[in-house]
Amino acid sequence: MRLLFAKDFLDLIFPRNCILCGRTLFDHESCLCSICVGLLPRTSYHLRSEDNDLSSKVKGLSEIGRVMAFLKFTKAGNSQKLLHELKYRNKSDLARELGKLYGTTLLDSGFKSTWDLIVPVPLHPLKQQRRGYNQSEQFAIGLSKVLEIPVSLALQRTKFTETQTKKSRLQRLDNVEEVFSITRDLSPGNKSIMLVDDVMTTGATLCACANVLLASGAKKVDLVTIAAGG
Repeated sequence: MRLLFAKDFLDLIFPRNCILCGRTLFDHESCLCSICVGLLPRTSYHLRSEDNDLSSKVKGLSEIGRVMAFLKFTKAGNSQKLLHELKYRNKSDLARELGKLYGTTLLDSGFKSTWDLIVPVPLHPLKQQRRGYNQSEQFAIGLSKVLEIPVSLALQRTKFTETQTKKSRLQRLDNVEEVFSITRDLSPGNKSIMLVDDVMTTGATLCACANVLLASGAKKVDLVTIAAGG
């Protein structure tokens, strides 16, 4: 009873509001209200995971299997707002919630036993220290809870790279060349891996990570992101 009273008091002083619309959240809602969850710009890439406009982006760059994204990225849209909250507003709980939502979609589509490990794209330690967390890792944790697949921090970023935002496709590829390596004692050998990141644009970063995993003996690497443009 005391804990319930304390929670009600805190909710009164510091109300929990939906990140997208600002509505007051019910107890069963995490950081997005049910209405906004229903209006998320979801994709159907998981229905054609090996033959879609995202998989065509990475052909010739890496021997990737499936390529999927939870949300369709549009400038000034809800997906961009969510990514901004993840990167600049300390919303690690949002990344986990999005992971659980997409995990449920994948589970309902028959992907339960597809992967052995979920590997997030790493941030450079200095960038992660500034942000406080890696949004891709938090997204992976949400996926893991629903799909019951362990998260492995098998990759590390060994170089601090410049922002990719204003770079061309070739410049992005050059920017991430030889940036990633396998973490000591965490081998992906003979494992089917879901490699996750927050957003996919050209796919350069994801392909660089996938190539390291494949060179280290991974059986297969599939790509999953929170959002991607067509």
